[in-house]
Parts: sequence; C-alpha cells; structure tokens
Amino acid sequence: MPSDRVVDVQQLVDANRLSPFQMLIIVLCFLIVAVDGFDTAVVGFIAPAIRAEWRASPAQLAPLFGAGLLGLMVGALAIGPFADQWGRKPVLVLSVLFFGAASFASAFAADLTELVAWRFAVGLGLGAAMPSAITLTSEYCPSDRRSLLVTTMFCGFTLGSALGGLVAAQIVAGYGWRSVLLVGGLGPVLLALVLTAALPESVRYLVMRGADPAGVAAILRRIAPQADLAGAVFVGPAKPHGLPVRQLFERDLVAGTLFLWLTCFMSLLVYYLLSNWLPTFVSSRGATLESAARVTALLQVGGTLGAIAIGRLMDRFDPHRVLGATYLAGAAFVTLVGRASDPLWLLGAAVFGAGACIAGSQTGLNALSAAFYPTASRATGVAWTNAIGRGGSVLGSMVGGALLSLNWGFETIFAVAALPAAIAAAAVWSKGGSSRRRRGLPDGAALIEPKPNAAGGA
Repeated sequence: MPSDRVVDVQQLVDANRLSPFQMLIIVLCFLIVAVDGFDTAVVGFIAPAIRAEWRASPAQLAPLFGAGLLGLMVGALAIGPFADQWGRKPVLVLSVLFFGAASFASAFAADLTELVAWRFAVGLGLGAAMPSAITLTSEYCPSDRRSLLVTTMFCGFTLGSALGGLVAAQIVAGYGWRSVLLVGGLGPVLLALVLTAALPESVRYLVMRGADPAGVAAILRRIAPQADLAGAVFVGPAKPHGLPVRQLFERDLVAGTLFLWLTCFMSLLVYYLLSNWLPTFVSSRGATLESAARVTALLQVGGTLGAIAIGRLMDRFDPHRVLGATYLAGAAFVTLVGRASDPLWLLGAAVFGAGACIAGSQTGLNALSAAFYPTASRATGVAWTNAIGRGGSVLGSMVGGALLSLNWGFETIFAVAALPAAIAAAAVWSKGGSSRRRRGLPDGAALIEPKPNAAGGA
C-alpha cells in the first residue's frame, strides 16, 4: 500500500458495524457512571441512620447533601478540562480511583464535619469522571448511532442510583451506614484497576495529538479487523489553538455554549425540584409513605426509558427539535402532576411522563453537548455544561421549600415548576437555530451534529 494513504478515523468508524471492542468501551463507561450514580445518591439513603447515630438535626445534615453537589461543580469546572490536555483515559482512571478512595475513607469519619469534607472530595472525583465518560463514549460511536449509544450508556447513572437504595436497604440494619460507604468505595477502586487494563484512549484524541501511527492502527484494527492500515497516514481533528476553556467562547461556539448552559441549568432545576419534593407532595395528598416512594420511583423509571427513546429520535431527526419538543411535553406533564391527585395511577402516569421527558431529555442533552464541541475542547465543553447545570440542581433543591412556604395550591406550585422546562425547550431550540445559521442552512433545514469534514474537524 502506498505510504501516503490517508485514513480519516471518524469515517472509518462510521463505515463499520459496532464492534465488540466498541461495546466494551460503552460497557466500561456505563459502569463508570453507574458507580458515579451510586456514590452520588447513597448519602440520601443513609442520612436517617447518620442522623440517628450522631443525633443531628435536619439543618445540620443539610451541608452533607450540599457538599457533594458543590464538589461535583468544582470537579467538573476545574478537573474535567484536563481530559482535553492529558487525555480521556488518565482523567477517567484517576477520577474513579480518587472518588472511590474518598468514599472508602468517608466510612471512617469521626464526626459530621469530617464526613462533609469527605463528601466534597467524593464530589470532586465524580464531577471529573462523568464528562470524560460521556466524551470517550461519544468519540468511539458511529455518527448515525451516537445519541442512542451515549444516552443508553448514561442510563448507568440512574441504575447506579437505584442500586444505592437497594444496597442500603439490605445492609444498613445489619452492618450500619458505614458499610454502604465501604461498598461505594471498593467498587470504584476495583473498577479503576479494570479501566487501567482494558480502557483505551480516544483514537480521535490520539490522532489530534500526533500519536504513533502504529498505536492508532492497532486500535482501529479492533474496530475494523478487515481494514488494511499498513503504512496509512491518519487524519482527524485539528490540533487545538489556545486553552480548551477559551475555545468554548470562540465565535463559532459561544452562542451554542450559552444556550447549552441555560438548557442544562433549567433542566436540572426542574428535575431536582421534582425528585426532592415529590414524596412530600404525594404524601400530602393522603397517600402512604410506601405509595409516595413508588410514585416517586416512576420519575427514575420514566427517565431511563425516555432517555433511550429520545436518543434514538435524536439520531433520526434534528436533535434540537427532538429535545425542544420533549422538554415542552415535560412542562405539560409537570403541570399535570399538580392537577392529578385521584386516582393515584393518574398521578403516577403524570410523574412517569415528567421523568421520561425531563430526565430523558437531560440525558439526551449530554449527547448533544458531546456532539457540538470539537475534539480539542469536547471534554471541557461537556464538563462545564454539567457544572453549570449543577447550579440548577442546587437551586431546584431549594426552590421547592420556598414555593411550599408561600402556601400556594399545588396546581399553582407545579405550574410554576413547569416554567424552567419551557425555558429549556426555548433554549435548545434557539441553539439549533444558531447552529443552522452558523452553517448557512435555512431555518427549516434539519440539523444533526456533528458532520465531520474531510479533515475530521469535528
């Protein structure tokens, strides 16, 4: 074969069926976000036991929840961008190892203050790991199936969160709340060892950094074993210019960046408002605590199934219009939650619909942000979008209490709670419009990102 043969890595990935090697990467990233979800949610399940042991008031426990969210924000903002400088794999392995070790250490906390500090440390690792997992999955997926595969991978977060509840229910009574943190720490540490051995670096990142062609060819042969890559010259994303964070605000990206941030902020605001305050709302309608828990669980179930369906639709149609429509439908379902009280199944159906549209769209937004940014700043773009969104989650956790204190009726409260979902719909539609204008497409044209050019610039 001529030594000057040029192979575009993304075109090669797109031209081949999904290989067992790519499935392994998706599974490993699924496990990363699953342990991420476990460690994010587990403190909520063990909080009653912590409160009983240390005789803490609800106000004293509040920093325990806030520390993890703050750590997630700081980790995504400060550590996530290093994946664009050091590589996806090193940041993933070190982040998973770090938050696993911090969770393990938190099991030995002597008092609430020490536990809060360890929860902040856990959040740092979680905030860095999640965007890198999204980025790596995106960069190994064929373009025409990317949204579905990324959203399916991210469902590991929801399942990991549910697993935290199951584990806590099984072992807290017999072994205490510290045992749950030990499990939450041991899992990531063991996973980090597996990632070190089995997880590859992003092939697009390697090409961008001018890595050894023989190493790139070895990875690509695991995707396309039949491809003759001997002596090939590999092309892909353009080399970065300037810091990754600065690239988010370049002329071609700044509008999309700001619209993504607004969408993510509003999306997580309404989701955390629902997830934190639904049990109180359902119980106030006369339902038992068991029924309230089951109805609230439908929010997570709907989110998981909705994410997969939305990912599939995003691959077939303009993802901005898909997400805009589902966020708008989510606003309608949130409004219906405030009106549906009897029978209980109707309320459950409204909660399921809200979860499918709001939580499902939030997962789809991760795929959209990964597709929007170029390889040189992809991890940074995803990380900062997640970090800004975490601000919405903090606000959403607080807004519910503020609305209840106004003594409004539940119909009014949930009508107000639907507004952020409507704003998210408008923001993601606006991002689609700005992207079409950037490409010189008419307003009615379909837009599916990314569409790599011959130089692999995406």
